[in-house]
Amino acid sequence: MSRLEVFEPAMCCPTGVCGVSVDPVLVQFNADLQALQASGVDVVRHSLGHDAAAFAANPRVVQEMEAGMDCLPIVVVDGRVVSTGMYPSLAQLRQKLHAAVPTAEKPRVKVGACGCAPGQCG
Repeated sequence: MSRLEVFEPAMCCPTGVCGVSVDPVLVQFNADLQALQASGVDVVRHSLGHDAAAFAANPRVVQEMEAGMDCLPIVVVDGRVVSTGMYPSLAQLRQKLHAAVPTAEKPRVKVGACGCAPGQCG
């Protein structure tokens, strides 16, 4: 199972979907994350205002943030930074998750190497 972590700027609540004027991008992103969770992805959100320790504990996030706060949100898939400075769409998230899943290498068989004794194949 893949793990998707989102490191977000400080917001009024952990998801940013609260208050009087809610950013529609955050509403859509929240729905997209719920869809990924429903499909088995381990989703964790870290808000700078509510979980600053998670930022400090991740060297890749610290490195990205050295450039400034404009890099937030930072999206990390299985330990790799895959997006900075924007909330990716569901399609983009799925693409990043798919790219992070290692593919099993197919066995390679030499043509004519069936394992039979010479002249007994058939």
